[in-house]
Amino acid sequence: MFLPTTPEECAGLGWQNLDVILVSGDSYVDSPFSGIAVIGKILLHAGYKVGVIAQPDVHSAADITRLGEPGLFWGVSAGVVDSMVANYTATRKKRRSDDNTPGGINNRRPDRATIVYTNLIRRYFKNTRPIVLGGIEASLRRVAHYDFWSDRVRGSILLDAKADLLFYGMSERGVVELADCLRDGHDYHDIRGLCYLDRIPRSDYIELPDYETVASDKPAFIEMFHTFYRNNDPITAKGLVQRHGDRYLIQNPPALTPSQPELDVVYSLEFEREQHPFYERLGKVKSLETIRFSIQTHRGCYGECNFCAIAVHEGRTVSWRSQESIIKEAERLTSLPNFKGIIQDVGGPTANMYGFECAKKLKSGSCPKKRCLYPEICNQLKVDHSQQIDLLNKLRQVKGVRKVFVASGIRYDMVLADRSHGLKYLKAVVRHHVSGQMKVAPEHTENNVLRLMGKPSKESTLRFKDIFEHLTAEAGLPQFLTYYLIAAHPGCSEDDMRRLRTFTSQKLNIHPEQVQVFTPTPSTYSSLMYYTGIDPFTGEKLFVEKESGRKERQKRIVVEKQVLPPKQSHGR
Repeated sequence: MFLPTTPEECAGLGWQNLDVILVSGDSYVDSPFSGIAVIGKILLHAGYKVGVIAQPDVHSAADITRLGEPGLFWGVSAGVVDSMVANYTATRKKRRSDDNTPGGINNRRPDRATIVYTNLIRRYFKNTRPIVLGGIEASLRRVAHYDFWSDRVRGSILLDAKADLLFYGMSERGVVELADCLRDGHDYHDIRGLCYLDRIPRSDYIELPDYETVASDKPAFIEMFHTFYRNNDPITAKGLVQRHGDRYLIQNPPALTPSQPELDVVYSLEFEREQHPFYERLGKVKSLETIRFSIQTHRGCYGECNFCAIAVHEGRTVSWRSQESIIKEAERLTSLPNFKGIIQDVGGPTANMYGFECAKKLKSGSCPKKRCLYPEICNQLKVDHSQQIDLLNKLRQVKGVRKVFVASGIRYDMVLADRSHGLKYLKAVVRHHVSGQMKVAPEHTENNVLRLMGKPSKESTLRFKDIFEHLTAEAGLPQFLTYYLIAAHPGCSEDDMRRLRTFTSQKLNIHPEQVQVFTPTPSTYSSLMYYTGIDPFTGEKLFVEKESGRKERQKRIVVEKQVLPPKQSHGR
C-alpha cells in the first residue's frame, strides 16, 4: 500500500489521526530507494499510522495542513540529495531539471529545504509536536560544516532550522525507538544516531571546538573535522558536543550497523515501486525509471573517497542482505505489471562490496588511522567476490528474469586484488551483466590529485581496462568502459587536466565525456581542502581553483575536441 497523503486516504484506512507525518523534498515514490518511503514503512510495520506530504507549497497552508497535526512527531527531509546540490551546479548555476520532481522541472524544491519545511510547519502549527530532521541534508549538516553555496562555515542545521531533534545516518531502528518513547512517555535522549540541543554539555562526550571558533579559524576547523570524522564508527565512536552560542549540540554515538535479519526485514516490506497517484497527476518523476526494477544488496562503503559523503552518512562498515531476501525481491519484481524481464541494477554504493567485510573491523571497529582501500587494499580485508558470483548466478535463474544488470559502479582495484575470484567475477559480469557499458570511476589520472581524492593509481585503471577488453573480445560482445572523471578538485590545475587528457587519449583510447566539475558538499575531506586551501593530512598548502569560469575551463580542456592553450597566469 501507499502511505496516505490525503484525508480521503486516511479515512479509507479508518485512521482519524496520524501518529507521524513525514515531509519530503522529493515527490513521493514508494520505493526501497526512497528514505521517506523506507522510514514510513518501518514505522507502519511497527504499528504506527504514518502519512506523507511531498514537496509542499511553501507559500500557503494548503499542503502542510492537509493531514492535520501528528500525535507523536513530524519527520522532515530535504530528499535523497542535499537541496542545494539538487538546485545548483558546481558553478552555482540554477539547475533546470530535477529527476525527483513531477515532470522533471526544478520548480518545487526550495533551497535549504530542511530549514524551509521546518519553518513552514511552525508557521501553521504553533507549539506543535517535535520536529525531527533526517535524510542526507540534515545528516551531513549536523555539526558545524562548510557550506559552498554561501562560502562560509555554517552551524548545525538543527539550530538553523529551529527543529527539535535530528537523526543522522541510517535511522530505521532509531526512529521506531523514538516513536515508542514518545508514545510511552519515556526519555529518548540516549537513542543512538540522535542529535539534540541542550543548555549544558554531556561530560562523558568529546567536546568539539565551538562554532564561533571554527567559523573563523581554519586550522581549528580542520582539527574539529578530524575528530568528527573519526567518531563515526558505531563500535568505537564517542558522543560529541559542540557549543553554538549559549546552547550545545549533542550528538549521540552512531546507530549500530544493521544486522542481516534487520536489513532483510526492511526489504521484505511491501513497496508499490510507483509514484503516488496524487503526485503522478502532476507529472512523472524520471528517477523512477532507474530504481523501479533495481535491487539494493548492501549498505555502507569502505572506499572512503575524500569527495564522497557515503562513509559519513551510511558508514564505513558494509552490511549486506541474505541471498534469500534478494532472490525473493527479484521474484516479486517479476509479478509487477510493467516488468519486462530486466533487473536494471543489482548493487549498492559500490556494486562489488557485497558479501564480505574485515573481521577485525566487525569486532573492534574501523581503524582510526588506516583506510581499507587506500593507499593500498589492507591485507586484513579479505576481498572475496564468491558470494556475489553465486548471487548473480541465482538471479539469472529466477523464472521471468531475462537479464540482470550491474549498473552500480565497480571498484576495479578490488577485482584485481581478489586473486581467487576476481577474474571469475569480472568474467561473469562481462558475459551476463553489462548493458553495453560498465561504469568505473578513476576520477583522475595524475597521482598528485589521486592522492588528495583517496583513489587508486592510474596503473590499476590500465590493468583493469586490459582485462575487461580481453574478456569482452573473448565473449564477442560490443561493450566498453565508461570512465567518470572530476575537474577542479582541490590540488588540480589546468596542467593536470591536460595531462589527464593526454593519458585518456593515448592510454585509454577515449575522448572523455563524463567529466564533472567538483562540488564541495558538506562533511567531506575534499570540501575541507576546498575551503581551507590546506591538505588536512599533511598541513601543506594546496592550489584550489575557486573561480567558476576557470573551473569550467578545466572541464573543457578534457571534453572539447580541440585542446585549449595554457593560460600562463593561472598555474599552481
